[in-house]
Amino acid sequence: MKYLTSVYWERGSKAERNQDSVVLLQVLTARGRVLMAAVCDGMGGLSQGEAASGYITRRLQEWFYESLLRSVQKRKAFWIIRRSLDRLVYDMQEQLSQYAEREKIRMGSTMTVLVLLEKTYLIWHLGDSRAYRLSVSGEGGRMKGSLRCMTTDHVRGKNQLTKCVGSFGYMRPDFKMGAFGNGQAMLLCSDGFRHYVTEEELADVLNPGAVAEEMQAERRLREIGEACMKRGEVDNLSAVYVKGVR
Repeated sequence: MKYLTSVYWERGSKAERNQDSVVLLQVLTARGRVLMAAVCDGMGGLSQGEAASGYITRRLQEWFYESLLRSVQKRKAFWIIRRSLDRLVYDMQEQLSQYAEREKIRMGSTMTVLVLLEKTYLIWHLGDSRAYRLSVSGEGGRMKGSLRCMTTDHVRGKNQLTKCVGSFGYMRPDFKMGAFGNGQAMLLCSDGFRHYVTEEELADVLNPGAVAEEMQAERRLREIGEACMKRGEVDNLSAVYVKGVR
């Protein structure tokens, strides 16, 4: 299976800096194409949110090349891959905690990671960034987009995170695994990309049945981002879109 992909990363109309970090990597192996995508949203109310999110995406890139690809080539079981990333999260937590203690600050970031191994998806999640699965459904002779949220927000009240990667002690990521088919799509996004649009709007604009080229995906992600800012969003906005194609 091949993947049609696009990334949207926007500081926003009022934010002084972008504390989101994103990563999108894919490699063709003897066992098929392997893809990893992640969205990490640095916690704006704390210190050095962009440093926390950037550190996490850098370590994820290293994990992709040094661990994930090796596991795929050796035909390791999915539970071994899951445990490998869980160990990475533990190590990142320790490193961020030690840095924050030295600097006498508190810092953290959300983390939503997607791995696609041909027809299987794996998702790791901490925080209030989200992963959605999009598909096409027939209704009244028209092929409509449908959307399902694959993650649970770890939030108390309006915007207080209860889980993240940072200087707060280790929290094992939520994990989900399932089938990913041709014509389906995945959307990873920070909370700024979704607060001012409905899930119905996301499903309609990012309907995988209407996205045939990467330029189309790029335009549609930008359309959503611009709509969010016009409606009042002041946070950073980030998204990764991945569609499975033959």
